[in-house]
Amino acid sequence: MAKGMVVFDEERCKGCELCISVCPLNLLSLHETKINSKGYHPASVTEPQRCTGCGSCGVICPDGAISVFREEQGGRSDE
Repeated sequence: MAKGMVVFDEERCKGCELCISVCPLNLLSLHETKINSKGYHPASVTEPQRCTGCGSCGVICPDGAISVFREEQGGRSDE
């Protein structure tokens, strides 16, 4: 299984929740206490160790606030 990592640009995030709605593992949520300079609660990963790096969140983000990185287990990725 692939291992992924999602990085949010918290200042660009407007808390629209689109990324939350498309995560197949339901690993994203709006940060409960953090607020960015625009007054929004940015999205965050609740269980980063379970992320597969599928990229759905990064594709749907209208603000380009999400970068997704993916590492294949076993050293080789067949595409």
